[in-house]
Order: sequence, then C-alpha cells, then structure tokens
Amino acid sequence: MKTIGLIGGTSWYSTIDYYRIINERVNSSLGNNASAKIFLYSVDYGEIVTLTKKGDWNSIELIISKAAKKLENAGAECMLLCANTMHTIADEIQSAINIPLIHVVDVVLKALEQKNIEAVLLLGTKYTMKGSFYAERLQRKGIHLLIPDLNEIEQINNTIYNELGKGLLLPATKEIYMNIIEKYVGLGAAGVILGCTEIPLLIKQADCIVPIFDTTLLHASAAAAFALG
Repeated sequence: MKTIGLIGGTSWYSTIDYYRIINERVNSSLGNNASAKIFLYSVDYGEIVTLTKKGDWNSIELIISKAAKKLENAGAECMLLCANTMHTIADEIQSAINIPLIHVVDVVLKALEQKNIEAVLLLGTKYTMKGSFYAERLQRKGIHLLIPDLNEIEQINNTIYNELGKGLLLPATKEIYMNIIEKYVGLGAAGVILGCTEIPLLIKQADCIVPIFDTTLLHASAAAAFALG
C-alpha cells in the first residue's frame, strides 16, 4: 500500500472527512483492521485565510510548497490539497515536488463524464467560482460551467468563511444554497459541484433533484484508490 500525503487544515472540519473517507475506503477493500498510511500536514487556517483575502498567493505558495516538500521527504507517494481553493496554486505545488499531486478537478471530471453531465453548477469560495482552474479543465472537455451571479458569489463566500469553516451549519444558510441550486437547475444545470470541501457538511444528495458532486468524497476516494493501486 502506498503512503498518502495530505495538506489539510483548510479547514480542519473537512480534513477530518478526508482522513475518515480514505480509511473507510482502504478498510472496505482490505478488511480486518487495515487502515491507510497517511502523512498529514495541517496548516494554520487563520494565516491562509488572511493571505487569501489579501490575494497574496505567492506567500500561500511558499507555505504550501514547504509543506508538500516535507511530506514528500517523509515518504509520501502522492499529494492532496484538502481544499478546492488551494488548487489555485496546484500547478506550482506540483512543480515543487516529484510525486503526483491528485488534482481535485481531474477527479471531478471523471465523475461528471461517468454521468454524462454536459452542464454543471459550481459552488465554492469566490476564488474557486471566479478562478480558472475549474473553468479551463471543464471547457477542454466540452462541459458548460455555470456559476452564480456576483451577489450570490459573495453570499456563498461569506457563509464558507464565516460559518462552514467554523463548523456552523445553519438551516437558514442551507435554504440559501438550495434556492441558488434550484435557480440554476432551472437554467440548465444537470448537476452541482460542491466545490468547497465544507459545503458537503451542509448539502447532501438527498437535498437535491440533480446529482451532486461531493469534492471531498471524490478526492479522498481517489487518494485511497491510488494507495491501494
């Protein structure tokens, strides 16, 4: 079994789910008392959030690349950034290490293609929704990406940083998300990417009439498959 490197803490609430899902998948495959081999580097989320809001991606890149190199030196054989937003610098982190970085969008693309999704709504931080790392990869595959309007983007972004990232799961916030999802399903979205690893804490498949793509579950499952493969 290969060893997985996780860069987490962004936030630690979703990092817990990464750890749990990976171990569940490994144990389901191998049985008995089997569990995954994992190195975890948990960053200071407060520091990352401050730098993100400043747009200081160079400083974030330094923090994350140092963490990635430490995990690689410790013996990790693949790398995961346990947050969608951190994939803004995924290419730079991959260039800093000699082991594969499992990119969350590549994993999501496989799931979208399996369900023949041609148009999908993306929910996440404003840096994810307005960024290029989802849009470019989906466009290359001919998948139409829908994102909320500017007011909705700010509303979603605020709930992620001020509520979900702090473990606050409020019914009123869930209603906001469901109204946005309903709106864009009406505009042609055949699925919803929960493109922030905290959103699956709030929104479940049972809440939606179209398929949801839980990036935490998909990403962590891909890491387990790598380790077992």
